[in-house]
Amino acid sequence: MNKSEEKTVNTDDVESIDDKSSPRKGIYLAPNLVTTAALFSGFFAILASMNGQFEKACVAIFVAMILDGLDGRVARWTNTESEFGEQYDSLSDLVSFGLAPALVMYQWALVYMRDDGMSYGRLGWMAAFIYVACGALRLARFNSQIEVTDKRFFTGLPSPSAAALVAGMVWMLHDLDVSGKNIQIPAMLMLLAAGLLMVSNIKYTSFKDFDVKSKVPHLAILGVVLVFALVQVDPPKVLFAVFLIYSLSGPFNCLKKLRKK
Repeated sequence: MNKSEEKTVNTDDVESIDDKSSPRKGIYLAPNLVTTAALFSGFFAILASMNGQFEKACVAIFVAMILDGLDGRVARWTNTESEFGEQYDSLSDLVSFGLAPALVMYQWALVYMRDDGMSYGRLGWMAAFIYVACGALRLARFNSQIEVTDKRFFTGLPSPSAAALVAGMVWMLHDLDVSGKNIQIPAMLMLLAAGLLMVSNIKYTSFKDFDVKSKVPHLAILGVVLVFALVQVDPPKVLFAVFLIYSLSGPFNCLKKLRKK
């Protein structure tokens, strides 16, 4: 065999080895389908708010919350975690928990601020934009510090909880036949407070260290049943109360620690 033939054989061998060792391109189906469903829920919430269907919009945001909690677990259960999935999940969160709640609140209450003048109306869309920007900053900070932060706590209010606080307020008051036109200032303050809490340094319990396999007292099960019953009886009020308490728990614990010091 001459030298030219040897080179040809060696080149073919290398190409075959590279084909076998190179990773297959593509994405995992199961977790990304759940993330896509969450993204669709956020998109649907925006469309529903534009059509004045605020109850449907708020429900869609809560559905997106449930799906957002499932996609990561599905990825871990099926061993299909990937960098693509993490980035896709963040983009979905920005739509569902950043853009959607801001537009729902704007369409429900803040849009009427323009009736009192152009300058006053600008405060409404500026407040909505500040919330969206805070949501984007919150997600960017979470992604950049995910390897160095304490898993037991979130730094700043999680974006799903902030979205639930805003959507819960709209859903509850809309269910009570309260027009957003009559409470423009409280709505704007709620939106700004939720946004600023997201980018704050206040610690919130993440509940990630909770072991579902561990034993709990019998009263804990009774409490869970009671919560489910209350949610079933009056979902808007109960969900808003739950996320309001969670949102206030961070500042309360922070003040409690400062007082001890």
